[in-house]
Amino acid sequence: MPPAPHKPLRRWIWLAFLQSSLIPLVLVESVLIGVYLYSNESIREAQIGYLQSSALQDLSSAVQREGQVIDSRLGAIEAQVTIYRDMVAAALRDTHYRPDALERQRHAQTESGIYYSHSDDGRAASFYSSATPVAQQDREKAWRLSQVDPLMRSIWAANSLVASVYFNTWDNYNRLYPFLNILEQYPHDIVIPEYNFYYLADARHNPERKVVWTDVYLDPAGQGWIMSAVAPVYRDDFLEGVAGLDVTVGQMLGEIGNLNVPWQGYALLVSRDNGIMALPAAGERDFNLRELTEYSYEEAVRREVLKPEDFRLDRHEGLTQLAGIMAGASQGIQEVHLGGRNQLVAWSEIPQTGWRLLLVVDESNIFSDTNALAQQYLNIGYLLIAGLVFFYLVFGCFMTWRSRQLSNRLGAPMAGIVGMMRRLGQGERHPEAPQTAISELADMAREVQNTGKQLQTSEALRLETQGMLELVLESTTESLWELDVASMTASLSERFVKRFALAAATLPLAELNKRMHPDDMQRVGHLRLNLTQNTAEDFFEAEYRYADAQGDYVWLLSRGKVIERDSQGWALRAAGTHVDITRLKQVQEELRQASLVAQSASQAKSRFLSSMSHELRTPLNAIHGFAQLIELDAQERPDRQQEAEYAGEIVSASRHLTALVDDILDLSSIESRRQQLQIKPVEISSLLLGCAELVQPEVQQRGQQIRVLAESGVQLYVLADTRRVRQVLLNLLSNALKYNSPNGVVSLGCDVRPEGVRLWVEDCGPGLSEEQQSQLFQPFQRLGRESSTIPGTGIGLMLCKELAALMDGEIGLCSTPGKGSRFWIDLPSAAGPEPGAEVTWAMVADEALAPFAQVLCVEDHPAGLRILQDGLRDMAEVQCATSLRSAFALLAEHTPALVLLDLDLPDGSGLDILEWMRGQPRLAQVPVMVVSAASDETLLAEARLLGASACLLKPLDLQRLRQIARSLLGGGN
Repeated sequence: MPPAPHKPLRRWIWLAFLQSSLIPLVLVESVLIGVYLYSNESIREAQIGYLQSSALQDLSSAVQREGQVIDSRLGAIEAQVTIYRDMVAAALRDTHYRPDALERQRHAQTESGIYYSHSDDGRAASFYSSATPVAQQDREKAWRLSQVDPLMRSIWAANSLVASVYFNTWDNYNRLYPFLNILEQYPHDIVIPEYNFYYLADARHNPERKVVWTDVYLDPAGQGWIMSAVAPVYRDDFLEGVAGLDVTVGQMLGEIGNLNVPWQGYALLVSRDNGIMALPAAGERDFNLRELTEYSYEEAVRREVLKPEDFRLDRHEGLTQLAGIMAGASQGIQEVHLGGRNQLVAWSEIPQTGWRLLLVVDESNIFSDTNALAQQYLNIGYLLIAGLVFFYLVFGCFMTWRSRQLSNRLGAPMAGIVGMMRRLGQGERHPEAPQTAISELADMAREVQNTGKQLQTSEALRLETQGMLELVLESTTESLWELDVASMTASLSERFVKRFALAAATLPLAELNKRMHPDDMQRVGHLRLNLTQNTAEDFFEAEYRYADAQGDYVWLLSRGKVIERDSQGWALRAAGTHVDITRLKQVQEELRQASLVAQSASQAKSRFLSSMSHELRTPLNAIHGFAQLIELDAQERPDRQQEAEYAGEIVSASRHLTALVDDILDLSSIESRRQQLQIKPVEISSLLLGCAELVQPEVQQRGQQIRVLAESGVQLYVLADTRRVRQVLLNLLSNALKYNSPNGVVSLGCDVRPEGVRLWVEDCGPGLSEEQQSQLFQPFQRLGRESSTIPGTGIGLMLCKELAALMDGEIGLCSTPGKGSRFWIDLPSAAGPEPGAEVTWAMVADEALAPFAQVLCVEDHPAGLRILQDGLRDMAEVQCATSLRSAFALLAEHTPALVLLDLDLPDGSGLDILEWMRGQPRLAQVPVMVVSAASDETLLAEARLLGASACLLKPLDLQRLRQIARSLLGGGN
């Protein structure tokens, strides 16, 4: 990081004023002005929000209210149309009516076949189009309809919205009030049913026969753009004609112009298909349209003419979305961009016609007063800012003048103090202090003088300390050394030169290295070379042997550090020490020899335990196996029940003895178990259920019950060795069953804890006192039950404790006298194993066996061989091999369905056979069951890695042996 640039004192003072006074003031004032402007804007936004909410509510109420007004006026017209239609229908049915002479006289016929009324006479105009031949014209019908003229006149006079009242028939007859010159207005051959004021009332368009409204169209009768309320007149199911009332656009504009629209807004009327029916002058600028007040009838009298497409809402930019929203809602309010401004449009549907009344209000009219007030406040804020700018300009000039004064008062004494310090650095220990009225500067000058006195004292102390340090170094190290890289020479202390009888205190490295042991020469030379590189570390450390004056080697520890490098990073000089570590090396060698002796003893102990396991299990296998065979044979014959009982006692005793041997061997070799454990995730639910199933025969024999409190659907895992954690749980279950109350219940479950998972076994027995609990987990401790009939060795709980510790767990209990005990083991929790686990022999379905499968038994002990033969006699033909040589010979000629393999053979290990079989394509898939008296987990794990399908330990459980053999033979077949 580069040093900060120097500044003169005057500038520092000015910057201090700026940072401590001017900037905070500017910030405070800026914040205040910002708060003022923000509050002004917030108030404006709040007012606008309130006004907008109020405007929306008022506008919604207004459009609904005015829509109801329009609806009531149109409803009145529909009621009049209904009355008029009924009177017309009655007149058409009155065939006995005879018109007066005036009615007959006011009609005439042209040469082209038009039958019409040529005089007003206060009656309606009558017209029969030449499109209907004279022979087919029903003049009686025209005369009968004269009786509705008074009603037509009354309707026209009573409702200011009604421009005309008319009746059109299917055969092109028209009767219209007020009277007009029909010959001049209508085309002679007009076809009336082709116009919307007729066909909109027919059965296809109006099946309900109600009053309907037309869209805006150009009136052939010359009244301009009009809309009509029409109603059909039927004779049975025949449409005789259509009665209607006309309302001009001008009249409708006058009607909606009288509506009370707030905020200088205006109203317009829109048809069902979004066509603008009536647009007042106030809206013509927004829509860029002019209401059609000038028109030509040259085309209207020949065909139907509707308003242009420009009068559709969805044709105007910005109103397409409004049209879509209006199609799905009968009323509402929407903001649109219309006429270059943001405007609010509120609409309400007129139920009578399906038309929509729209009120359009400019948003600026709603917020004009609020915006004017906000602008006034904003102008005040601008004036405040201008005033503050002027104030700070004046204040800045004052600060500049003031900083110059202060810098002049401080500069002279500070320059004097700097001179004192310069003279102090040049060796003058009593510099003269400058005159100053500032107490802090005077104190600083005095402290500089005191510093000179302290430097004088410290120099004397340094010289004394340097002498002491040299004495200490001479007494704690062999020597000091300094290396000059350029000349590759080393300078050594006098003590080192004398002890090793060197020629001089400064020697070339080549001369110095002649005394170094040859085995250490290359290594130390490489370390020295690294020290001199420009990329090497600064520190050097090496241990090597060096010959003294008598030629005896001593061990030296040399440590040093680079103390000078050139500009490119290459080392120039290095310095360090020599320390004699000969005695330390001798101690290390003695420790190494002792470690080798201890390791050899441990290996001898392991070999002894393996041998003891084999020697104990082999006779136990004969006792256990033959007793099971006797028991099986005796159970099949009723006259040998006593023998079966005796055999059962032998089996039970052998099992107890086997468990005792296993516990003793486990306890004896517990220090090496950590290396033999196979720690992996173990699923708890299946583990608990499996343990409960294994002790179920004992539970039934004792007349007790067992409960497993574990959710089968929830999978929890612990990090443990599966066999060892099962061994702990079975030991705890066995103790719970032994010491439980008669007909009691034993519970087995698990709890999730913050540090892991707790597996527990609980009974309802007599419980344990505090004194008894303190004696638990000790070897051969049975708590006073040594002479009881309950079997046990007193080492099971201690073994469980040691196994729990090997699996990074903890075992304990909680017990209440008279209420039972709960023993638990805490184990670390684990994640589940990866999916896709391999299928073992235990997963193979128990399929039907091939009769008398060929089984090869490799076993050197005759009793063990006999047990295996008799145990499998009903399911397989067992061939025997007592050595590796005989086994290889049989396997070379035959392919057995199963191989029973002992690992300890007279001429080698059974693992050699297993490895050889897996390398032969013919024998690679033959299942192999290892049956061994050795409990060495390393051998069993190696057997599994070589492809063993199952592993059993002696003494054998024949039921288990038969079950596994049946599965393997069934899977093999």
